[in-house]
Amino acid sequence: MALLLKNALCIDPAVSLNAVKDILIRDGEIVEIGDPGTVDLPKGISRDLEGKILIPGLVDMHVHLRDPGLEYKEDIESGGRAAAKGGFTAVLAMPNTKPTCDNASIARNMIEKALNTTRTRIYVSGAMTAGLKGESITEMGDMARVGVVAFTDDGRGVQNDAMMRLAMEYAKTFNKPVLSHCQVEDLSAKGSINEGATSTRLGLQGWPAAAEEIQIARDIALCELTGCSLHIQHISTAKGVELVAQAKANGLPVTCEVTPHHLFLSEEDIDETYNTSFKMNPPLRTRDDMLALQQYLVSGMIDCVATDHAPHAPHEKAMEFELAPFGTTGLETALPLLITEMVSTGKLTWELLVERMAHAPRYILGLPHVKLEVGCTADLTVIDKQAIYDVSAESFESKSQNSAFIGRRLKGCASDVYVAGYASLEDREVVGL
Repeated sequence: MALLLKNALCIDPAVSLNAVKDILIRDGEIVEIGDPGTVDLPKGISRDLEGKILIPGLVDMHVHLRDPGLEYKEDIESGGRAAAKGGFTAVLAMPNTKPTCDNASIARNMIEKALNTTRTRIYVSGAMTAGLKGESITEMGDMARVGVVAFTDDGRGVQNDAMMRLAMEYAKTFNKPVLSHCQVEDLSAKGSINEGATSTRLGLQGWPAAAEEIQIARDIALCELTGCSLHIQHISTAKGVELVAQAKANGLPVTCEVTPHHLFLSEEDIDETYNTSFKMNPPLRTRDDMLALQQYLVSGMIDCVATDHAPHAPHEKAMEFELAPFGTTGLETALPLLITEMVSTGKLTWELLVERMAHAPRYILGLPHVKLEVGCTADLTVIDKQAIYDVSAESFESKSQNSAFIGRRLKGCASDVYVAGYASLEDREVVGL
């Protein structure tokens, strides 16, 4: 099938492109890029995207799809639809499913189900330890052979130093990155929110920033010891980012991500209503941390944005704050939030948004590069920067509505998404899934 996308402002810093162009796609690849009106389409579909922005397809490298075993919260199909609605062409599924994705059979089944269920590209990560218990190493080589692209015990930090070292040595052998959930459980204990004035005022058990920062420092030391590529997940404190920055300055293969909720919310947003949609892991930190994370995303000290999309059923989030599960959904609000809070305010350029949400995740995970140039796969995101998005429970494609941003009015969102040249989102409606 041939597809001509006309008159879009095409932005891709990887090829120094920021201009209105026509892009011709055939058999899943970009075959021609030219000035408006210069690209011929004898037969096929033509879409006029005047006034819109076209960029390489977005990738979310931290998503909980809950499939297999917890499909009442989310499944691969609904997660794929939510990803498309949010402007993503690909996501990385975390292994804390039920059963845990800790062997080749489960990983293969997830990969095959995704291929048959959704147009969104679903990549799979494998657990480092059996059942995420931190006690015994998984058959990481078998999982790598069936297509797992990274290893993580996300949901829990690996508490045993020797076990983490062993996992990193194995991951290095198979040339896969380790994605680290940094949490010293002896310090976080039964904490629900950041340890500080807000936890004291609300009478909730606090969770100190040190519980995250200490394990970041440990994993950086193990990165230096093993040579394994290390990626710090959902970083939430300024000091944590500074540890990563120092590791980079020392030449170590260390990267990190930040979530939209840590970029745009702080502990001050938690009040006497005890809204459990604001209960995160790691918890929302101080306002100073929040503002520092924004600056570090712009400067490049933080490599990418990832949502940690964590869907939960209403009855689970309706529990007391201390008992409710951690997490917020994020696939459908991430791009609109970045546009509204950072691009529209001049804090972040479109080029940096493309780098942080499209190129960096692919680089970290070793995925094929996607650029706006001839010969590249046509995984594309189209943005309507004028569109209004009122965040509501009814607006979600996800099965779950536990979003911390319900009630917000955002400006700018994905209007169209193409995966290998085929639409998964068209005029803000999910299609082809």
